[in-house]
Amino acid sequence: MMRLVTNEPVWDLEFDENGRLTTPAVEDFLAQVLAEGVEDLFIFSHGWGTSKGKARELYDEMFPMIQQDANGLAGIGATGFAGIYWPSLWFPPTPATPPPTAAATQADGGAVVDLSAGTAALSGAEIAQSLEPGFADPAQQQMLAEIGQLIDHGEKAVGFNEPERQKEERLQQIHQRLRTLVPRTPEGEVEDAGEGALLFAADPKMAYQAAAEAFGSAPPDSAAQGLGDWFHHAINGAKDTLRVLSYTIMKARAGDIGRTGLGPVLEALHARSPAVRVHLIGHSFGARLVSFALSGISTPEDSPIASLLLLQGAFSHWSFAHAKDNPFGRAGVLNAFTDRVRGPLVATYSVYDWAVGVWYPKASFLAQQDTQAEAAGRWGGMGADGYQAVSPSEDRVMPPDGNTDYRLAPGTFYRVNAAGVINNVQAEPFAGAHSDIRKHPVAVLATHAAAAHA
Repeated sequence: MMRLVTNEPVWDLEFDENGRLTTPAVEDFLAQVLAEGVEDLFIFSHGWGTSKGKARELYDEMFPMIQQDANGLAGIGATGFAGIYWPSLWFPPTPATPPPTAAATQADGGAVVDLSAGTAALSGAEIAQSLEPGFADPAQQQMLAEIGQLIDHGEKAVGFNEPERQKEERLQQIHQRLRTLVPRTPEGEVEDAGEGALLFAADPKMAYQAAAEAFGSAPPDSAAQGLGDWFHHAINGAKDTLRVLSYTIMKARAGDIGRTGLGPVLEALHARSPAVRVHLIGHSFGARLVSFALSGISTPEDSPIASLLLLQGAFSHWSFAHAKDNPFGRAGVLNAFTDRVRGPLVATYSVYDWAVGVWYPKASFLAQQDTQAEAAGRWGGMGADGYQAVSPSEDRVMPPDGNTDYRLAPGTFYRVNAAGVINNVQAEPFAGAHSDIRKHPVAVLATHAAAAHA
């Protein structure tokens, strides 16, 4: 346990990929929270591609800001903080083509821009080496390394006059290995399972070319028109498919850790210290982790959760949906667990979040024969437009100065347009402002959500 400079306790909660809390021991954590007299415990989970060092930097910046704004705020007592550390995957940075700004789109009359995720610039070895630390199983690490080698061997073979069957066999070897790494999708999570159409495609020759087109690694319609070297496009598409695999594994892992790890710990905390209010905050795939913690708590009476804040969530915006108005024709996987939150359920979104708003829906591009707009709606993420098909729900706007009274109420879903704050796209050409959350107005939203508990 550490402390802020203002003496509030801070815990590091380290989970392995199977959802086991490895540090500290559960009983030690529960006893310490009780001994510290914590009344409001803020628990924050980092998102994708975040090392322990980067996660600590996030918490070191956000926890003092939250504490500063919570100090003296009605409805919030003695505070404590916990940062979650979990093995997310890191896909190496790519020289993506940034989407045009709204102003630029208007100026050029809405001309189509050929976007590229920049994946083709990476080697298979670079991708494999970057993703490898996210796997604890040596067999999986070896499989990933083999995929990288096969991709690089395939690139070297581009331009050689190989028989078609030999090229297709190269793709089959990649695809067979890649499929062994795909996690099982639990029953009922249909809204977050669109990537399976690519990862389990029967014909990688066509699927990988389509992936290259979707992520801009091949000219649009090049495969259909027979232009260029189809095998070169397919090899680049294999790299894009590895990106999709990393999405899928992070999404599944975050859900597992939330459901089987964090949720039961929170239930045990409530049993030990029923007066403690827990405020869950998650960024990116960490938003999925803290959301799925709700499903790991047996009943509403066993839950200590007083607020839920999802910052640019990288999972389906239909996850909490009721069946009505849901394109999947059924209630979202978390719909039945909203009563585990005794306060407001809040989600930020920003048009400047390219990771979730632009690229994330493309991971499910083979799942349906949708138009681009339909695909974004069906497979879109929380960070693009917030909760969908939920009730009761209201909209809010995050002001740049953070000076507002959000007037949040328990039991209500809030979509918070944070484009005025989460808007710095300079640091990450692929993700845009996806991680631009280390700001005081974000801390203000967290404390206002915490203060609105029932």
